Amino acid sequence: METKQQGGRGTGAEAVVGTRERVVRAASRLLQQQGYEGTGIKLIAREAGATLGSVYHFFPGGKEELAVAAIQHGDQEFADMLRTGLDSADDPAVAVENCARHLATALRESGWAEGCPVTSTALETLGRAPRIQEACHEALRNWQSVLSARFTRSGFSVQQANELACTVLAALEGAEVTSQVFRSEEPLLTTGRHMARLVRSWS
Repeated sequence: METKQQGGRGTGAEAVVGTRERVVRAASRLLQQQGYEGTGIKLIAREAGATLGSVYHFFPGGKEELAVAAIQHGDQEFADMLRTGLDSADDPAVAVENCARHLATALRESGWAEGCPVTSTALETLGRAPRIQEACHEALRNWQSVLSARFTRSGFSVQQANELACTVLAALEGAEVTSQVFRSEEPLLTTGRHMARLVRSWS
C-alpha cells in the first residue's frame, strides 16, 4: 500500500516507499493500456509524478526491470480481484460466475482499458525478454493456484481442482480480451455462466 503523506511531510523512508509505489503502479497501468513497446520510461515517470533520476534509482536495470516489478504488482492486484469474486459465495459455481461479473464490472469502470495486467506484455516480449516472461508465467501460475485452492476447498480432488482452474482461467482470460475489443461486459458474463455450468457438472 502506498504511504500516505500529509502536507508533503513525512520521513525520508516514507517518501522513498511512496515514490517507488507510484512508479510501479503507473508502469502497471500503462503496460495494461499501451503494452511494453508503447510505454517509455519518460512517460512512466511523468504519470507517476517522479523524476527520471528517481526511476533509475529504484530500477537501475531500466525498463525491463521496472516491467517485471509492474507485472508482479498487477499479479497481486488481479489475484485479489479473483479472490474477491471467488469468496463471494459458498457454492463454487456461483463464485465463479460472480468472479466473471466482478471482472466485467472492473473492466467497464476502467473504460475498457485495464484488462489482464500481463497479456499484452507477455505477447510482445515472447522469446526475447526472459525476466519479463518469467514474471508473466509466475502471474498466470499464481492465478491458477488461487482458482485451484478455491475448488479444493469446495471438495474437488486435486486433479479436478487443477483441471477446472486451468479451464476457468483460460476462459476468463479470453473473455476479458473479447470484452475489451467489443467494449461490452457480455463476453465475460456469458463465459461466467457457462463456467458455472461446467463446475456444477463436475460436482
